[in-house]
Amino acid sequence: MSYTVNASILLTELPLLERPAAVADAGFDGVEFWWPFSEAVPATEDVDAFVAAIQDAGVQLTGLNFFAGDMPAGDRGLVSWVGREDEFRANVDVVVSIGERLGTKAFNALYGNRIDGVDPQVQDDLAVQNLAYAGAAVAKIGGIVLLEPVSGMDAYPLKTAEDALAIIRRVRDEHGVDNVRLLADFYHLAVNGDDVAAVIAEHAAEFGHVQIADAPGRGEPGSGELPLTSWIDAARTGGYAGPVGLEYKTPQAEAFAWLGR
Repeated sequence: MSYTVNASILLTELPLLERPAAVADAGFDGVEFWWPFSEAVPATEDVDAFVAAIQDAGVQLTGLNFFAGDMPAGDRGLVSWVGREDEFRANVDVVVSIGERLGTKAFNALYGNRIDGVDPQVQDDLAVQNLAYAGAAVAKIGGIVLLEPVSGMDAYPLKTAEDALAIIRRVRDEHGVDNVRLLADFYHLAVNGDDVAAVIAEHAAEFGHVQIADAPGRGEPGSGELPLTSWIDAARTGGYAGPVGLEYKTPQAEAFAWLGR
């Protein structure tokens, strides 16, 4: 089984730049991050330090999020955020640069919350344009853009796989960009009430990435009630060949103990 460790939600006891080495020390060769900076276009020296931490640890950066705004304050992406189009597109350039330096191929674009006073159709139209822009940009380095249903935020409109797939189809049909893929986070889908087994059966070969956490609680596999092993096996059988992202909340000391069980 090929796992990659999301070091934005795991190993948070450590400074961010120390986490890639901790991932390697734990026996993994893949790491993924949410956007690791506080702004869309960080200082060059900060980007260089992040890239060096990955390279020095000897791990592969398998995935990176685009800038998503102030996540602790509740922001969940700029893709559909009317008025921040230039900021999103400036961030795309930085993301592509990092991806090119590190050989990263998968880039997660959080859709963004609904905005009071803005027509949802206007937001969706903008999102389709921004995703097409991002898709074309990362295609230059052989990459894909990921689109993810998310739980826990009522204002975030993509809650089921079909919600995301409908936008992905629009990007393809309206702009001819065909490298936007579903990020199937089994935790988010399950918590939102989607039929995860049916999503896997119908779309596993189309998944751009898979992430896992158990529910309730968003802890490590085995801490909740989800049949994660069965779902992963079904996704593999259905044609998903990429790594499985470990994106759960467990203290560092116990973060990977379940693998030994």
